[in-house]
Amino acid sequence: MAGTALTGTTVAELMAELAELEDPRAREVNERHGDDHGVNLSKLRAIAKRLKTQQDLARELWATGDTAARLLALLVCRPKAFGRDELDAMLRESRAAKVQDWLVNYVVKKGPHAEDLRVAWLADPDPVVAAAGWALTSERVAKAPEGLDLPGLLDVIEAEMKDAPDRLQWAMNTCLAQIGIEHAGHRARALEIGERLEVLKDYPTSPGCTSPFAPAWINEMVRRNNG
Repeated sequence: MAGTALTGTTVAELMAELAELEDPRAREVNERHGDDHGVNLSKLRAIAKRLKTQQDLARELWATGDTAARLLALLVCRPKAFGRDELDAMLRESRAAKVQDWLVNYVVKKGPHAEDLRVAWLADPDPVVAAAGWALTSERVAKAPEGLDLPGLLDVIEAEMKDAPDRLQWAMNTCLAQIGIEHAGHRARALEIGERLEVLKDYPTSPGCTSPFAPAWINEMVRRNNG
């Protein structure tokens, strides 16, 4: 039966359940971060745990266009079941920050198309798409740097990060920090770029948390790793 999960839960029933979880105060906070939903993510994860993996249901939830439903879809999908072009289209049609973040981290990174999409997205003129490419690049910098042109990445960061749109700037800054943390031979240059550009230098950071300002982030993680 169309629209019905293996558990007997329909998309309509799930949409009603998500609507009941909507919290106007949570939505207000989320909207300041580019996310148009008001559902507590712990409660969303509890629903996903109940549903388990269901690829057909995930596709139906995604097709609703609703941000909370799409987040749920990304939790119950089978990452390796998506095609390369399907993932590309999903990224481009989802503009909510959390949806894009989960799509990259929970789905693309776990599937067979991560490297192909990383290269394509990194060069994309859309800054939101490019941000996803930088997020995948940060993953490779940390876990599989063989073949990456780290000096070339630093060149691009040095030239473009300062004036990049917020989401792209954040992703490039993360890559800068990962290069400095993971690759001692490039650490001095990464620190120098961070100090000179001062991106996120004044970002509010809670007590006990590491600042996203790259030099502070690099130095703290190197200290921990060497401790």
